[in-house]
Amino acid sequence: MIDAYKVNHNVVCYGYAVSILRTGRFDVERARAQEVPQKLWSRLQKGETISDNGTVFTPDMVLGPPRRGLKVVYCTDTRPVPVIAEYAKEADLFICEGMYGEDGKEAKAREYKHMTMYEAARLAKTAGPKEMWLTHYSPSLTRPEEFIDSVRKIFPKTKAARDGFTMELEFDKDDK
Repeated sequence: MIDAYKVNHNVVCYGYAVSILRTGRFDVERARAQEVPQKLWSRLQKGETISDNGTVFTPDMVLGPPRRGLKVVYCTDTRPVPVIAEYAKEADLFICEGMYGEDGKEAKAREYKHMTMYEAARLAKTAGPKEMWLTHYSPSLTRPEEFIDSVRKIFPKTKAARDGFTMELEFDKDDK
């Protein structure tokens, strides 16, 4: 599922949350207790509602509670606005602009409707993602990694991203 949310820049811009939702585990005992025919189990597990011999069977009859999925949130070209933290809440990965890291660039960030690395870190601190990658640096910011130690004082799980960065996301191990 992809959600777009409006951010605050000089032109219309959006951030995005990409989520992989997960249904609950198939519960054989529940299915048997409710006398759900085994021939329907696979279709119910895939989310289908089925009418069979005058009886309606629904996925919630055989599935446990939804499991935690995966979520990546991305935004650039914006001032920090609360909606960003709302979408980044508990994300597996939050990718956010960090246009400026140098002291004294706050006014420029406000003027051009971008954000500093520190503003991004405060959004991450509020949202609580597992990790944040900073990106979308000013051309004048040639070594963004120089500022990461200071940024990590606000949000410890921050990296200065570069082209080619990759990460493998995994579902919770106890939830497979």
